[in-house]
Amino acid sequence: MADIEKIIGTFVFIKYLDSMVKRLVKGERKIFGVCSGLANYFDVDPTIMRVLFIMGVLTFGTGLLLYIVLAVVMPDK
Repeated sequence: MADIEKIIGTFVFIKYLDSMVKRLVKGERKIFGVCSGLANYFDVDPTIMRVLFIMGVLTFGTGLLLYIVLAVVMPDK
């Protein structure tokens, strides 16, 4: 009986740890939800993340490429 309790306790502990892990997923959508998802992951305001992406597009052009790649790769909630 003790073995079953250990197995159940281990399973519950793993589920608890899994719920604490941060996941990078799309957030509230303006276009694809990429900036909102990144902002939630890094605990910053979504507006700041959007401004950073706009700056990346206007200065180097890499922000647009990065946004498109993340829009395809990032899972929905």
